Amino acid sequence: MARTPKAAPTEDDGTPTGQPKLLAGGNPQIAKGYGDEPVQAYIAAMPGWKSDLGRRLDAIITRAVPNVQKAVKWNSPLYGVEGDGWFLGLHCMTRYVKVAFFRGAALDPVPPGPSKQKDVRYLDIHEDKPFDAARFEAWVVQASRLPGEKM
Repeated sequence: MARTPKAAPTEDDGTPTGQPKLLAGGNPQIAKGYGDEPVQAYIAAMPGWKSDLGRRLDAIITRAVPNVQKAVKWNSPLYGVEGDGWFLGLHCMTRYVKVAFFRGAALDPVPPGPSKQKDVRYLDIHEDKPFDAARFEAWVVQASRLPGEKM
């Protein structure tokens, strides 16, 4: 007699046990933490194509800014320079990944996404639109040299 395989255990919200819960827009819920490990957990939990993009962005940032500091706060990876604060953050939205440059108004050229905050500018990366990795890396280098946000 064949046995029916048991379904994988899930949390009350249907998320597989041990997997981060996805919040509104598919943003992974990751506990606050410092260092590469929580950032990599966030990236691994990004849904679908966003996880590959997260790995690519993380690799560009890590290459462009030697000794970059990493953390997850408010369910978003942050990148910074020790003693200077955070210069960039990532966040999953329903249809794109939002990159926040905390001093983006000072970058050349200025990233295209406006903000209600005077200094912040955004880059929204969509699956079906071109991504200029060279321009992104240039923004990362510039942003890392500016005073960061203390959060």
